[in-house]
Parts: sequence; C-alpha cells; structure tokens
Amino acid sequence: MNGKDLFIMISVMVIWGVNFTMIKLGVTEIDPLLIAAARFFCATFPIIFFIRRPQVKWRYLVGYGIIFGTGVWGMASCSITFGLSSGMASVLLNTDVLTTVLVGVLLYKEAISGKIFLGMAVALSGLVVSVLSTNGNVTLAGVIFIMISAVCWPLAGAIVRASGTQKAFAFNVWGMLFAPIPLIALSLLIHGPEVISETINLWNKDAWLSVLFQAYPTTLFGYWMWNKMVMKYPMTQLAPLTLLVTVFALVSGYFIYGEQLSIAQWFSCSTFLIGIIIVMSPDRKRKQIGLVEETL
Repeated sequence: MNGKDLFIMISVMVIWGVNFTMIKLGVTEIDPLLIAAARFFCATFPIIFFIRRPQVKWRYLVGYGIIFGTGVWGMASCSITFGLSSGMASVLLNTDVLTTVLVGVLLYKEAISGKIFLGMAVALSGLVVSVLSTNGNVTLAGVIFIMISAVCWPLAGAIVRASGTQKAFAFNVWGMLFAPIPLIALSLLIHGPEVISETINLWNKDAWLSVLFQAYPTTLFGYWMWNKMVMKYPMTQLAPLTLLVTVFALVSGYFIYGEQLSIAQWFSCSTFLIGIIIVMSPDRKRKQIGLVEETL
C-alpha cells in the first residue's frame, strides 16, 4: 500500500474510532434509535438524487437498510445508551470478525481451520474477562445490544454478496434509504408517539454534531474510501487496519468523556484483539497453494 493510500486509510480509522464518541454525544439525552434514523436520513439525502440506483432487486436494498441501519448501528447506539462506554462498544463490536466466521460456516459451508479456532478461543477468553472486569463501563444490557450489532454486521455483508452488485457505494446509499423508517417505527413501538415531541424538545447542537458527523465523515466519506481501497487492495492488507478503530475509539473516549479501562480490561482487551488478529491473518498453507497456482 502506497503512502497516500495508507494515510487515507488511517484517517478513516480515526474517523470511525471517534464515531463511537460522537454516537455517545447524541444518545446521552435523545433516543438512540431516532439519532440513528437521523444519521441515515442525512446520509441519504440529497446525495441519493445524484447516484444511479444499482441494478439489483429491491428486496436486497430493503433488507440491507433494515439490517445495516437497525441491526448494526441502531443496536450499537442502544448499547451505549444502556451503559456501555464508547470505547468498550468499539472493542466488543470487533466480535463481528467471529460472527462473520460463523455466518461463513452456516451460510456458505466454509470450514474452520485450527488457526481460526485458536484465534476465536483466545478472543472469546479475552472478551469474557473484559466483561467480568468492568469498572462501570460495561453493562449486561449494553453487551446484549452490541452482540446483536456484531451478529447483524456479517448478515449485512451477506445481503450485499447475495445481491451480486458491483457498485458497493451506490448500493450502500440506496440501501440506507430504507434505514430510517424501521428505526423510527421501533422507537414508536417502544416509547409511544410522545418520543417524537420529546426528541424535538431535547434536540440541540450536540445532537446535530453527533448526527452530521455520523452521516458525512463516518458513513459517506468513510465507506466511500473503504470501498475504493477494497477494489484496489486485498482484504488481508485492509482488515488488520480496522483494529485501529478500537485504538482511536478508546483514545477519544478517554479525552472527551474520561472513559478508562481497568488494568484487567487492558490485558483482556489486548488478548481479545490478539485473537482477532489470529483469525484475520492469512492461512500459510492457503498462501502457499496460491503461490503454486500463480507459478503454474
């Protein structure tokens, strides 16, 4: 990866890390589902009028909007509302690497190698210790919601894969068109119609900053750059960079909200991330086979 692209990718990781702090800024006083709905509304309009709809069936766009909007980011926002610190939310969302492996096994009949099994075991042991060693920055409800988010992440990817689209950015924008409605509907179902008037009354500059940061730097710019790099570089080079999101999320959470990890959590989170690295690292045998095939 050349220096310019590496700088761009690190910048995206900084934005995605700070995004967790921006989510917390918005959901501290306002319903997280409505904050997420506003994020996707702003990320969709008016840009959708300038992007041609990808030629895929509507059910893929609708499904992606529901899973990505409500399942991933609606639930991630709820996890912070229910007591999970922004830094720990970013750490635990990395379990999407593990759930992606499980989705691959269940949907695509992929095999789990010994290396991946070892990495999952190491990551899960670190995860358990980090949750049990809470200093108030982890709650049961928060963990449940972030786990739902982690499960939905690979499902969103599976929808993109099933659609067969070659225009990932356009698919993302048009899919987000269907994110706000289920988020608003779920909020109304839980809190009743009065949540709309309460949100209007509580809306302030912090809410605007949270929503606009999530919509534009995080969603539009971040995913635009990510999709460009995905088409340019192999995932084995890009995937390890996503671990920087956790680093920047922990740093921003510390400086903005004074969030801290206990000593046990520093070690357990490190163990968790080491396990994730083991899972993401390319299999040596598979690399050797690939080299042989290229030689032939």
